[in-house]
Amino acid sequence: MFRMLLPKEVCFFDYFERLAVMIKEACDGFLRLAEGKTDNVTQASAIKEIEHQADDVTHACIEELNKTFITPIDRMDIHALIKRLDDVVDSVDASMSRISLYELTEIRTEAKQLAEVLMKAALEIEIALKGLRRMSNIEHLKKHMIAIHALENEGDMILKSALVRLFNEEQQNPVLIIKWKEIFERLERATDRCEDVANIIEKIVLEAS
Repeated sequence: MFRMLLPKEVCFFDYFERLAVMIKEACDGFLRLAEGKTDNVTQASAIKEIEHQADDVTHACIEELNKTFITPIDRMDIHALIKRLDDVVDSVDASMSRISLYELTEIRTEAKQLAEVLMKAALEIEIALKGLRRMSNIEHLKKHMIAIHALENEGDMILKSALVRLFNEEQQNPVLIIKWKEIFERLERATDRCEDVANIIEKIVLEAS
């Protein structure tokens, strides 16, 4: 009888890992578009559906967090981590939506490069979150955080070179400059959000060690 009165145990790591899979799916979808393996309309719809699912997972996690008295890690860290994971999906979706909205059929080289960086970061995040659940090999976990930081720096460099080339090559087409500048910046913002995820995981690991 006493066990029945106890609140059910909520595994917040399940929520983290579900979002990590969705990040990977969204990044993979964007990369497929950048590689010319799918079309704008199809991929925009697919990534938008992933974004809706990510929102549902995020809301469910926060709802459970508000009802849970004892949490495995600091509740502020849980809230921050789930929100930042959702932000990665949001940024990829925003980039994809604009490519579709602007009817851009020729994907610039740097967009593909940023998509590749995001895919690598997504894989690192997925591995790191699985490691966070176990917290058994902290040094190995830290290596994945370092990798995400390095990928964010790579994203910064790609953005800079992308804007330089864009302004040099499209001086006669200011509308196209505006469109691609926004897309590049949103893609780079997605790499920033990946780094935010890494920073939160590092904080959790530090507090646990």
